[in-house]
Amino acid sequence: MIETDWHHAPLHRFVPGAVHMITAGTLDKKHLFHDASRLNLMQDLLLDRMRELEWLPHAWACFSNHYHLIAKIPEGGGLKPFVQGFHSKLAIALNKLDGVSGRKVMHQYWDRCITFDNSYYARLNYVMHNPVKHGLVEDARLYPYCSINWFQDLHDSAYQRKVASFKFDTVEEPDDF
Repeated sequence: MIETDWHHAPLHRFVPGAVHMITAGTLDKKHLFHDASRLNLMQDLLLDRMRELEWLPHAWACFSNHYHLIAKIPEGGGLKPFVQGFHSKLAIALNKLDGVSGRKVMHQYWDRCITFDNSYYARLNYVMHNPVKHGLVEDARLYPYCSINWFQDLHDSAYQRKVASFKFDTVEEPDDF
């Protein structure tokens, strides 16, 4: 395990080849991704960055001022290069769209290496149903900026029921956006 402990940032624990959950928010929790074009931009760049670095996505959700991601990181990969590259590309693209330059878009990120099955399934369920938690939709399948429909297309009904059986209302993740 590789740890980075900074006095002004969350502790980052990276385990190569493991599944990690990442949450990041905009600077000052500003709702910069407030419409469909901006949310599509965030989601597309997130998926592009994962393909670029060969991360295996498990779940994601993009919102007006934050995102959640669960992915398996390849043995040779790392958190910092992924996050810095994604946040940089996201800021450049959003600033171009908004006609501003030099604006910092994303602020710190939090990550968690998921090592227990129960924790994994609960967090997977949590991320996919986060649009409901935030009151954006009554059914997560109606929210186009998360992975639930992709997940349901990818996995059989038995696995979907297994994941759905794990409670996510007690999952403790930074999500006070």
